[in-house]
Amino acid sequence: MLENGEVVPAAADAVPAVTLKLTPGLMLRFAARDEAAWKEVEVAGDTNFAAAINHLARNLRWDVEEDLSRVFGDIAAHRMAETGRTFQRWGEQTAENLGRSFAEYWTEEQPLIASAREVEEFNRAVDALRDNVARLEKRLEYLTTRNDTSKT
Repeated sequence: MLENGEVVPAAADAVPAVTLKLTPGLMLRFAARDEAAWKEVEVAGDTNFAAAINHLARNLRWDVEEDLSRVFGDIAAHRMAETGRTFQRWGEQTAENLGRSFAEYWTEEQPLIASAREVEEFNRAVDALRDNVARLEKRLEYLTTRNDTSKT
């Protein structure tokens, strides 16, 4: 690292101070800003350095507008950044709508996923069956005990 805070490439034979193992699923969760995903990252090496990386990833935000203003000027940079934010909101809304549409399709049209109501009904049916089996076992136990005592 340079004195001004810029990062330089490491030497080819350098041993990493910390290694973070991420799966493609975790990367998607990070993109969706799922804070719980950090708990599933595998860390090898300096855990303090890994904690610092975690802190930076959670709190460091790139001021795109500031960097663009140096090249294009303040007004153009503001408009470009606002356009970018609009596209980001549009993308997020589209992804949310698509997810809801898939969920509705898979629960209503092509039942691949059970709806919350169906899961509750299933759980109630399982509870009722368990209670009925317990009553039947008690009844059989009672009848067996009564039958054994009547023979003596």
